[in-house]
Amino acid sequence: MTDFTARGGRLARRQVLALGAAALAAPAIAGRARAQAITTCRIAHSEAIGSPLTNAFEAWTARLNAESGGRIDAQHFPASQLGGLAELLEGSRIGTIQVTTAGPDSDESIAPEIAPFGGAPGFIYSDEAHVDRVLQGPLGEEVSQIARAKTGVEFVAYGETGFRHILSKRPVTDLAGLAGLKIRVPQLRIWVDFWAKLGANPTPLAYSEQYSALSTGVIDGLDSDVFSIIGFKWHEQATHLTMTAHWFLPKAVRVNAAWLDSLPEDLQALVRSTAREVFAGQRATNRANADAALAELKGLGVEVHAIAEGERAAWAALTEPLFAEFGAKSPETAAMIARIRELA
Repeated sequence: MTDFTARGGRLARRQVLALGAAALAAPAIAGRARAQAITTCRIAHSEAIGSPLTNAFEAWTARLNAESGGRIDAQHFPASQLGGLAELLEGSRIGTIQVTTAGPDSDESIAPEIAPFGGAPGFIYSDEAHVDRVLQGPLGEEVSQIARAKTGVEFVAYGETGFRHILSKRPVTDLAGLAGLKIRVPQLRIWVDFWAKLGANPTPLAYSEQYSALSTGVIDGLDSDVFSIIGFKWHEQATHLTMTAHWFLPKAVRVNAAWLDSLPEDLQALVRSTAREVFAGQRATNRANADAALAELKGLGVEVHAIAEGERAAWAALTEPLFAEFGAKSPETAAMIARIRELA
């Protein structure tokens, strides 16, 4: 009896020690498992294949995969492969995709105070240096945090497509030429109001439908940066480009905040730091190559038109009331418009 009890006691002690060692080891094992877990990062957007913005996303995808040591499985889907802009924005907010890009004006209905940073309501940015003072400084960080709080996405960096110009089937060099022009606009109120003020016929349409809409006559023209015109081959359906530079479109790199917060701290830092580096390069590339893209369009048969400075000033004067109208959405919106314009 005593021998059995002793043996039983020794067995019990060995079991307790083994269980204790296992318990102590469990957090370390779980930690290693978490550290090695692979998280999928779907990067989906509507930018054209071959554009500077799409090339930047391709480079960022490669860096995330390589520099995370395989812990991030980044997958890149350009040119609306996973849906149009509205679907991509909603997917980034709810987390069915992790990253997309769009102008801050895309959040007009949710966070109207940050919409002006996307160029709304036109003629708000004077030049590229003005854009940088706004978005690459404290104000740009503030916009990112507002987006995070109100939309569930964080703007981890800002790329750009640059100034937008009018591509049309007929020459548009003045207000008379613009009158009644069926011009494609995003499904956002501010864009409709902008073109209506100028006497055009704004036609809300999904981004991916512009080529077919030009070919069938649903629209007579659109406004775009030069890279997208080449990438989506819109020049095949409309051959007149007027260099209006009426709207500068920054592109926020929008990351689902819940997904970002779920990552270990080192991967969160990696996502943010590599995004800033890659898209700083994208902005430089975009600006350096704009003239070459314009020359390419001329070689493809596009006739390029200029408008007189006085004419452009007239367009700006006609749309000036939109700043007050847009600012009336909230005191915060009005204050943001003033802060952007003060940095010009």
